[in-house]
Amino acid sequence: MGYRIFLAGGSGAIGRRLIPQLLDAGHRVTATTRRAAKAEELRALGADPVVVDVFDASGLRAAVASAKPEIVIHQLTDLPAGLDPGKMAEAIAGNARIRDEGTRNLVEAAKSGGARRLIAQSIAWAYAPGPEPHAETDPLDGGAEGGRGISVGGVIALERQVLEASPMTGIVLRYGHLYGPGTGAETAADPALHVDAAAYAALLAAERGAPGAFNVAEPNSHITTDKVVSELGWRADFRLAV
Repeated sequence: MGYRIFLAGGSGAIGRRLIPQLLDAGHRVTATTRRAAKAEELRALGADPVVVDVFDASGLRAAVASAKPEIVIHQLTDLPAGLDPGKMAEAIAGNARIRDEGTRNLVEAAKSGGARRLIAQSIAWAYAPGPEPHAETDPLDGGAEGGRGISVGGVIALERQVLEASPMTGIVLRYGHLYGPGTGAETAADPALHVDAAAYAALLAAERGAPGAFNVAEPNSHITTDKVVSELGWRADFRLAV
């Protein structure tokens, strides 16, 4: 028996690779985009598209209420295509706003809509300096300054809101550097993560797992990934067939 899933950020790099996996597993997917032009793309993938901005709290609440999801998945980002260095300074602030204000709106919409499980995208390189590899229990870099400080501040806000979203089960996926279809990269620096495997972790977290954070990346010397493998059954080599 599949679940009703509300996927915030369905037209992003991970969202587009996640929708087929969710559907293949028997779930029904309502997926959001900010741009009406991308709604048909979501429909072609098999999702029920909704055009809504995460900063429109009332509109988001209505969209979630209409979908009646049991599970909400947060894959929202605001990053330039190909991570264009000339646009990253502005994007860092916008992305941090999504992680803080956008997450707050999504958590409240999920609660009011009766969802019982919330999975959110985070990053695996926000840990405070210290011995590596970092485990999920290591502190995040709350004392960072400049652009990193803005980015990590957004991550800390996102994770706190998701992990404290009781009575919902909140799970945070700390993704490595993405590569693969839709990312603009064929390889990535460690900790690296193929976009299909990132999406696969979200599928698994939708179906199982206790509340908490999970590092998600290919084997590397910077972060441990034992938890996501042992508790969720995740595989770094997972790839979509097409």
